Order: sequence, then C-alpha cells, then structure tokens
Amino acid sequence: MNGTLFGIGLGPGDPELMTLKAARLIKACPVVAYPVLEKGSSFAREIAAAHLGSQDEIRIEIPMTVDRNPAQAAYDRGAQEIELALIEGHDVAVLCEGDPFFYGSFMYLHARLSDRFSCQVIPGVSSVMACAAAAARPLVARNERLIVLPGPLSEEELRAEMTVHDTVAIMKVGRHLPKLREVVGDLGLLDQAIYVERATLNQERVTPLSEAPEQAPYFSMILITKGADPWL
Repeated sequence: MNGTLFGIGLGPGDPELMTLKAARLIKACPVVAYPVLEKGSSFAREIAAAHLGSQDEIRIEIPMTVDRNPAQAAYDRGAQEIELALIEGHDVAVLCEGDPFFYGSFMYLHARLSDRFSCQVIPGVSSVMACAAAAARPLVARNERLIVLPGPLSEEELRAEMTVHDTVAIMKVGRHLPKLREVVGDLGLLDQAIYVERATLNQERVTPLSEAPEQAPYFSMILITKGADPWL
C-alpha cells in the first residue's frame, strides 16, 4: 500500500505554537520533506527540529526569483522524490510554515500528488493571527470585513482594496515597504497602521508603520484596523 502525504502547518515560527497533531505526525512519519532556500537553510525545519529524529529528509530547494519557472521545476523534482517514498509505503510529512493552504508551499505539492495518493492537511496558526496577537489589535468584529493583500500588488489595486475594507492585512512586505507606506499615508490611514516583523520569534518587532524601518524582511506584515470596539 502507498503511504499517506501529510501537509503539516507549523505556525508562524514559535515552536510552541505548533499543534499537538502536527508534532505527533512529524514524529510518526518516517520521511519528512521541507522547502529550503537555494543553497541555504530551512525555516520550516528549524521550527520542527525538536520533533525530528532518524527520519529520512527530502530537501526541496526553492529559488527565490520573480520568474515562476525555476520554482515550478523545483516543486516538480520535490514531488517526484516524495512520490517514490509514498510508493514504497512510507508516510511523508511535508513541513510548511504557517498554514499549508494560506500562501503555503505545500499547496504546490498537493496539486501534483493529491490525485494519486491519500493526503491529509493539518492546519496551522497563520501569520495574520500571530501578528494581530503581537500587536494587541483585534482584527474584525461583528460584520466588519477583513482582506489580506500581497505587497507586490500595484498601487492602484492596493488603494482600491484598502478603501473599502474595515481591516487590511498586507503580507509579503519586504522590498515593497516604501510603496506600501506611501499608499497608506496617501489614504490617511497611517495612524491606524501597525508594522509587525518576525511575529512570535525572539526578534519580534511591533511598531507604528510611521516608525517602521526603511527595509523590511520577508517575514513582516502591515495591519490596518479602521473599526472600533463595538461594545464601547
């Protein structure tokens, strides 16, 4: 019989925010796979390190390029290695930062393998929830609307979405921070915007967007909350 493929959400970075189910399955699976920055380390593996033992490990080296073709080829190769392990009857745990289906790398492997193998997805704490907790900012209440926007969107798209939603979470900030700060300022929302960097980690930083650094790491987010506490 073929093995089962598990897409395991690890949460935003703090190993204690992994679910009990995620920890149990990582220990139980004889094979673990995880994304690795090209010629670099794996943040996903670092999160799960305490639960790894003698498992076989599949490293999926993902090139960080705007062109999607190199990354697609990397996921093709990773899926082939995982497929061999599944055919041999081994369960495979794919480690995924955050949640597997929320901007998660696992979804690309799921698309390549789930039609032929049993697959289970283990949800994880998303970075949006982690950043809201770090900022002590409720996201939405009652009928308020939340939108999650990727930083690479154009200024026009960002303005349109920020205008009509009550709460905005902007991910993939990185090199787009100057553009994002300008758009938020032009909309008069700077006082309601919080910048969160490396939420739940020792290097966590929470500050008003107006006081954010000039350069932001990949693991950073902007939260804009327009609503007020409905019970006040």
